[in-house]
Amino acid sequence: METLTEKSASAKRSSDSNPPTKKGRNGIWDSIKQQKFLYLMSLPFVAWVFVFNYLPLWGWTMAFQNYKPARSFGEQEWVGFKHFVELFSDERFYLVLRNTLAMSIMGLVVGFVVPIFFAILLNELKGVFLKRTVQTVSYLPHFVSWVVVAGIVTKMLSTDGGVINDILMGLHIINEPIQFMAQGNLFWYIVTASDMWKETGWNAIIYLAAITGIDQELYEASRVDGANRWRQMWHITLPGIRTTMSVLFIMAIGHLTSTGFEKQLLLGNSLVTDYAEVLDLYALNYGIYLGRFSYGTAIGIFNSVVSILLLFAANGLFKKITKESIM
Repeated sequence: METLTEKSASAKRSSDSNPPTKKGRNGIWDSIKQQKFLYLMSLPFVAWVFVFNYLPLWGWTMAFQNYKPARSFGEQEWVGFKHFVELFSDERFYLVLRNTLAMSIMGLVVGFVVPIFFAILLNELKGVFLKRTVQTVSYLPHFVSWVVVAGIVTKMLSTDGGVINDILMGLHIINEPIQFMAQGNLFWYIVTASDMWKETGWNAIIYLAAITGIDQELYEASRVDGANRWRQMWHITLPGIRTTMSVLFIMAIGHLTSTGFEKQLLLGNSLVTDYAEVLDLYALNYGIYLGRFSYGTAIGIFNSVVSILLLFAANGLFKKITKESIM
């Protein structure tokens, strides 16, 4: 009978005579051949991303030139970081940055928290018809353009027949109509509320999808233990969608400085310019409109770099604290 030492030696000789195969280049090609249809299906999307997201990066060279449209690339005058120095020396830039961050942070808090609770409360509705009706009505505003939304908001806040002023005066809260659209200190709240009304239903869809993936046996077990619906939402539903919440929150932080300009352009006016102008509008007004394409490109580069840094910082922080990340 073989001893334990002899068996170990025999197993070692067997493993030495049959070394593990290395999955090198052949293994990669085998994987591509096995999933060739998936790779072929992804090619149009890869091409779309390359053409519209990576190819335009060549235009960043304009930020380091005094770009003139009539000249070829070789004839452009290179000025280094001149436009960035000018950008960081402009007092208007810091005012615009304040507006961008303020509206972005307000939109992040409201646009992240409200859809989560809306999805949870919508999930608690028992009637299927009522649930579908509320969901459909809630995400319909997403498909309405900001031109129409701005017109609705402006009319509702108008001093001449505006619904909000009529209600406030009817309740004797105010004695005369308030010019909401002419007060800069209210503009950030108007934009945030308008965005919340427009996007809450649409943003809640992904949370509703995540909630449906939670094991229903957890709810049944909690009911047996005497947990009411509020306890179930707090201890089962919210932890069940934590991963989805983390991923979306990280991505939202990466877009803090990319708030867009449609809302501000359509809802703003000359009386609230100091509160309405954001980075994208700043690039449009002081770059494109004035023919300063290099200066506008410098603003865009700053916006993109800050967004990337915020994304990596948020991802690293969440990965360290919650062990969840997007990369």
